[in-house]
Amino acid sequence: MSLANIMKHRPLVHCMTNYVVAQFTANGLLAVGASPVMADAVEEAAHIASQADALLLNIGTLHAESVRAMYMAGAHSKGPIVLDPVGAGASPYRLKTALSLLQTLPIQLLRCNKGELAAIAGIDWQAKGVDEGQGDMDVPVIATQVARQYECIVIVTGEIDIISDGTRISHIAGGDECITRLTGSGCLLSALCAASLASSDTPFETLVQLLKDYKHASAQASGQLGTMQQTFINCLAQLAEVVR
Repeated sequence: MSLANIMKHRPLVHCMTNYVVAQFTANGLLAVGASPVMADAVEEAAHIASQADALLLNIGTLHAESVRAMYMAGAHSKGPIVLDPVGAGASPYRLKTALSLLQTLPIQLLRCNKGELAAIAGIDWQAKGVDEGQGDMDVPVIATQVARQYECIVIVTGEIDIISDGTRISHIAGGDECITRLTGSGCLLSALCAASLASSDTPFETLVQLLKDYKHASAQASGQLGTMQQTFINCLAQLAEVVR
């Protein structure tokens, strides 16, 4: 399992994420054996990135200084870089930032929802803040096109997750839709993707397995919404303890 592989390698993950999800992200990484470090100050972003095994860039609560720090971290990162373009279609500033990061930095993985993918691909879509919104597109086709354009892997999460590296495509079903009602579930997945990439030399296969693990954990955690976050982290920890 991908989560067990994280536990084995225990990577240091530099998370430049948003303040809404920082604690949940840190707890989720710790639960599977990774070491999170949250650092978005321009004075230290480059140094931390140069020491970490992976870098997560999450634009959920971006501002000018945090974006500047992201460029600095990305330029000095020694490990894989994951971009989570939260709400890319919610404002021109978010979209401009997401596109610029993709064009400027060696992003290895773009992890997004359908609405964010549509914004990045320039497809007409009815955005709804940072939520998925509504629209019509062939997700596997567009994910593959974006993967080829930016020479990265693309994961589009939803009822059925889609992953493409521009050549291969995989569909992952399962899970519990209640997980989408927990703030930060997608953001945590992006952080775990960074940890997985830092722990494997077969990125596509590793990410496919991670998506399966994540779906499995959400299904196991199904229950009352108010306690699901804690149960979900427990399930992730249990899966990470499994030795293949």
